[in-house]
Amino acid sequence: MKNRIKELRAKYNLTQQELANKVWVRRETIVFLEMWKYNPSLKLAFDISKVFWVKIEDVFIDE
Repeated sequence: MKNRIKELRAKYNLTQQELANKVWVRRETIVFLEMWKYNPSLKLAFDISKVFWVKIEDVFIDE
């Protein structure tokens, strides 16, 4: 599943570690998400979208 996490992190000036801390996961989880090698749980997808104040569909792209 593709996503815009890296782009949104840059927009909000967040490091991978800062985002990981906000959504209670390890930095490595954010790394794998950004590499499109990991599909998040619904809760994690929701938590990430809340950090960026956007809908889940605006972060994660199912192609």
